[in-house]
Amino acid sequence: MSPAEVLEFAKKNGVKLVDFKFVDLLGQWQHTTMPIHKLKEETFAEGFNFDGSSIRGWKAIHESDMTCVPDAATAVIDPFVKEPTLSLIVDIVDAITHQPYARDPRQIAHKAEQYLKQTAIGDAAYFGPEPEFFIFDEVRFGEAPNTSFYKVDSKEGRWNTAKEEEGGNLGYKPDYKRGYFPAPPIDSQVDIRADMALTLEKIGITVEVFHHEVATAGQAELSMIFGPLVTMADRTMWYKHVVKNVARKWGKTATFMAKPIFGDNGSGMHCHQSLWKGAKNLFVGDKYAGLSETALYYIGGLIKHAPALLAITNPGLNSYRRLVPGFEAPVNLAYSSRNRSAAIRVPVATSPKAKRLEFRCPDPTTNPYLAFAAMLMAGLDGIQNKIKPGDPMDKDIYELPPEELRDIPKAPGSLDEALAALKKDHAFLLKGDVFSKEVVDTWIWWKEECEIKPSRLRPTAFEFAQYFDA
Repeated sequence: MSPAEVLEFAKKNGVKLVDFKFVDLLGQWQHTTMPIHKLKEETFAEGFNFDGSSIRGWKAIHESDMTCVPDAATAVIDPFVKEPTLSLIVDIVDAITHQPYARDPRQIAHKAEQYLKQTAIGDAAYFGPEPEFFIFDEVRFGEAPNTSFYKVDSKEGRWNTAKEEEGGNLGYKPDYKRGYFPAPPIDSQVDIRADMALTLEKIGITVEVFHHEVATAGQAELSMIFGPLVTMADRTMWYKHVVKNVARKWGKTATFMAKPIFGDNGSGMHCHQSLWKGAKNLFVGDKYAGLSETALYYIGGLIKHAPALLAITNPGLNSYRRLVPGFEAPVNLAYSSRNRSAAIRVPVATSPKAKRLEFRCPDPTTNPYLAFAAMLMAGLDGIQNKIKPGDPMDKDIYELPPEELRDIPKAPGSLDEALAALKKDHAFLLKGDVFSKEVVDTWIWWKEECEIKPSRLRPTAFEFAQYFDA
């Protein structure tokens, strides 16, 4: 929609308020709301000023004035508020120069798309993320100098088979690692997922399929149709917003934590991706699994830069509770056709349009704008430098003998390791000024100072179990 069409759309739908949404550096949506009369055609060029000093990873207090510029193409009616409200995603620019703000993740994603065109390799990068999540009935957590705990619960949780429940315990609870595709009554969340899917459709996001995932206790996934990089990052933010708010409407809570349950599958965000030039899919060819040489070089870039990439695509301490062998976790940096034990899978494609690769490492705690941009930059570096990915691994990597397994590079085992890799390997992100050195340094600083260092000070329940009686 154009700005004029947005205003007409708002008038037609009886809109009273306009809500501006943007994402902080760490990946959480922020918003501010105004009466609709404040929105004019010129707003889409001039924007509104606001204080950016309280946004995580952004400006200091002495340089806090920022400007948010709404993107007319993102206009939808917000499905979760009482009064008719127009929702617009905004880009952030400097209040004085009106230049794109270097730490705005959406601006970074825009620059990644622009850089792709500048390389003349292609003109569009398509992404199809698959964020998984859990729907719980309750979550409690807290910490103090003398205590630290968390507890999640779900009526679907296998641990509740012996629990006395109001009306009687009927026993329909998915077993550990056996939650994939069970029909009702074992799958008790069909209607909730349907509500989520239809809400996404209502705001213009096409859902291809939705289902229960592998873990017990309400793990789920809804798959969106693929789209251009920035568009899919926008849709991923809406996806998470819809999932959380629909769950709340049903009296439940949803989490995109990578590993909220010990001993069962974690939640990933497998990312399907391909490059296009005009109407041509550049990943189609006559090489391995029907891929082109360009696609293989792209894979080579992903594998080479994966340890550094994971500092962005798997950005939390909890991310590395998922990246361990034995839970379908993609810890082995190899590629294969149809093989889900490899970090990069080449799915079976029914048409040239569908030819793509799937990077299976990321999890949904990531900031999608940064994650998609970083993956694209790694893949482009692979193409530019003709990085060969090595031989494919067409066997179950988890069952390989030790002498074969040791030759396959592994994903970092902790956030510390991933950040150390990012410190050494980030030149590929700086090409075309897509990521600035300031953004990379700020990211590393935040993760070390605000997450890793505080975590080192806190004893855990497991440590009490191991050492209290020492």
